[in-house]
Amino acid sequence: MLLVVDNGSVYTKNLLEFLSNIKKSYDVTTHDKISLDDLQNYEAFILSGRRNNDSQMNAKNTAIIKHAILHKNSLLGICYGAEILALTAGGTIKKMSSIHKGDENVSILQKNPLCTREISVFESHNYEISKLGNRIIPIGRSERCNNEIIWYRDSKIFGTQFHPEMSPDGHKIIENFCNL
Repeated sequence: MLLVVDNGSVYTKNLLEFLSNIKKSYDVTTHDKISLDDLQNYEAFILSGRRNNDSQMNAKNTAIIKHAILHKNSLLGICYGAEILALTAGGTIKKMSSIHKGDENVSILQKNPLCTREISVFESHNYEISKLGNRIIPIGRSERCNNEIIWYRDSKIFGTQFHPEMSPDGHKIIENFCNL
């Protein structure tokens, strides 16, 4: 079973609609309502983007990532979800000089289970992953961002700086993730 953690992104409704359209069973909760004891009931997690920074939200998402790593679960971090994945794994993020919003082409750097060719995606963020921890590798980049798609080595744990729920190529990434 898949758990979607809604961290307040305006695009979460698009993600849930897409999951319903592909008939993927899921539960959804907000970061402040999830019990860490309940994580064992899920095989996969999607961490949504966010609107605001919140220390409790950061702590809860970090705990979910650590659980997924420890139990070899699948996890997809979207925008903020990718950023907190990078931070949890020892990386860093930085505030961009301006909000990046709009379509972006992403080149695929190496073979991976999510996508095989250049993709066109939608972005809406003002932070970016600036440094990866030792266990994370970049698998997609764009002209504006070196770490568009990241992969926690030897796992089914990924992050996208962009919002895959907002484009056809992104939908394919979500579908491939759900089929891992």
